[in-house]
Parts: sequence; structure tokens; C-alpha cells
Amino acid sequence: MDAFLPFISWRIDLGKCKVCGDSRRSVTVGLGVCLRCIRERPEDALHVTEIAHIKARESYGLPGFPPKSERGVPCGVCWNDCRIGPGEVGFCGLVSNVEGRLVRHGGTASSGILEWYYDPLPTNCVAWWFCPGCTGAGYPKYSWSNSQPEHGHSNLAIFYGACSYDCLFCQNYHFRLLSAKREPAVSAESLASRASGNVSCICYFGGDPSPQMPHAIRTSELAVEKAKADGRIMRICWETNGYMMPLFLERAVELSLESGGNIKFDLKCWDENLARAMCGVSNKPSLKSFKIVGDRFYKKRSEVPVLNASTLLVPGYVDVDEVKNLSSFISSIDVSIPYTLLAFAPNYEMYDLPTTSRKHAYDCLEAARGEGLQNVRLGNLQLLS
Repeated sequence: MDAFLPFISWRIDLGKCKVCGDSRRSVTVGLGVCLRCIRERPEDALHVTEIAHIKARESYGLPGFPPKSERGVPCGVCWNDCRIGPGEVGFCGLVSNVEGRLVRHGGTASSGILEWYYDPLPTNCVAWWFCPGCTGAGYPKYSWSNSQPEHGHSNLAIFYGACSYDCLFCQNYHFRLLSAKREPAVSAESLASRASGNVSCICYFGGDPSPQMPHAIRTSELAVEKAKADGRIMRICWETNGYMMPLFLERAVELSLESGGNIKFDLKCWDENLARAMCGVSNKPSLKSFKIVGDRFYKKRSEVPVLNASTLLVPGYVDVDEVKNLSSFISSIDVSIPYTLLAFAPNYEMYDLPTTSRKHAYDCLEAARGEGLQNVRLGNLQLLS
């Protein structure tokens, strides 16, 4: 890997932005435009990145953008607010309009498009440094162990095969194969039955749980109900972009709050144009959702944080200014909210970028702390170049 990195850097140095033609800044083939043009010439830059998203999604049979048909039927599960016309498919790929009515191929109580596995505790999840399963925090109400990991217990990891974003740097981009096939399908009842024995927490990720929230919520309710009857701990945790509608969001947080779990928002960036360029949609609903959770729920539980955030430090795009603005936003809600800055590894359509540099990571760490945040940590340190 080390021998390959100089070659990657060489490619980036010689890359040209399709808007300004400048080759002095980092430009990934996946976007074709530089950060400065995204910020200063968004109309031109987003025209280029829109084409990139369309091409990337075509191979999976997914629409390039959330459909907005005048004759469309509204889906109503996530903030993309798809209005799906006859014969069209929703942005997530799991909802279609058949003769004027919506057919949901996943995300219902009877059918979730997903994969699952058992992940022994302690796990390498982003929240490991404060969650009960990895630290014993909240013992004995929320953890089996006092001040140590729950060795001998497992997390039921649920990988949803759909997403409400279209991140061209996605580390789990293969979820789109599940969206395209619309399988494997697992009922909420069947999935909840897997949360037995030594399982003490459930984590929903993907993809993202947001397009399939009815399924995730029903699974959680069944699992928590059974655990209570058995006298077991069952924490409910979420890793999400926060794009679910408020009704689903609030129920998700309630389940986490009651059970000792948490909801982690993957805040991709601050600038809306950068979010549209990299992720295909606006990030404003995600920021709004984060604030809702922070304002309404964060102070309700002191033992274990119910809310936390993370940001992937994408070289050349998610810079110090992005982290500074996100940190200021988080700090305005509560300075104690945990925030993890993650080192980037090249993947999917942005495969030609290097890993995050050590200088980039520590500059961002200082920027976050400079905005008053008390609990900031770097993750994926092994990737730093």
C-alpha cells in the first residue's frame, strides 16, 4: 500500500478540474471538479457531478435523482420525498409505482432488504469509546459489565441494502447490489428472533436504515420486548445519515434512549453544495434531524450519550473549514456531544484519492476542539498517511 500511495498522489496532482481547468488542487475522477469550484461556481460544478451520479447509479438500475413526477405518488419515508410516477422507481430502489399504487419491495414489517451477522463485543464501531458494550458505561442498567467490555456478548449487526444518499466515496457501496436484487428479504419477526442469547445490542447501518425505518422500528420493538421479558439488556443503536422523516426519527431515538443505545449521525460535510456534489442530495435535512435529537433528547440521559456524530475526512474535499463549521454547529447544541473524525480510505467512485494525511487529521482535530467541543476523537488511525 505504501508503494502505491505516491502514484495516487501523482495522479491527483496532474488531475484537472472540468470547470476551472486548474491542476494544482486535488481532483478525483469520481467528481471531476475541485472543492473551490464546488464552493464558488456551484452551478457549473454540480452539472458535472450530477452526470457522475447518474452514471454511477445506472449500473445498479437506480434512478439518478429522487423522482418528482407531477403524477407521482409520494413515498413519505425519507427526506428525498420521492413522488413516484407510473412505472418509476424510488431513489432507494425499493419502492415502485405499479398501475398508480406504490409497491414496497422492502422496508415493511414483513420484508427488510438486508444482511445480518453477529459481531462479538467489544466491536470497532465508531461509538466504541463511550458505548456500554465496549466500556461498561451505564452499568448495571445498560451494561452487563462494570467499567469493561462485555466479553462473551455480541452485537446483532444489521446491514440494510438501500440508502437515501448516493455517496461517491461510500465505504460500503456494495449495498447497491442488494437494492438492485431486492434481496435477501427478512421479516422483522424473524430478525428480532436473532437478538437472543448473548446478544446485548442491535446496530442498524448499511447503506442506511432511513429508507427502511418501519422495518427497523418493528424489529427493535420486538427485540426489546422479548429482552425485557427475559430480563436481558438490549440496546438499540443506529448509524445513519439522518434522512428519515421526523416521525420515524423520534421513535428511533426513543428506543435508543430507553435501552441504553445511541444514534450516530454521519455528518458528511457542512456546505450544501459539497453535499450535493459528493452525496447526490442536500444535507440540510440531516442537519435539521441532528438538531432535533440534540435539542429534544440529548439531556435526557447523562450516563451514556444518546447522540454522537462522525465525519469522514475526504482528502481535498472535507477540509478544516468543513470540520470547523460542523463543530460549531454541534457545539451550539451541546459541547459534550461526542464527535469522531474518521480517516478516509479510497473506495467506489473516489478510488483515486489517497488516505487522509496525519496533518489533515490533526488540523481538523484542533479545529473541532477550537469550537469548544469537549469530546472529539480521531478514528481509523491506522489509515493516516
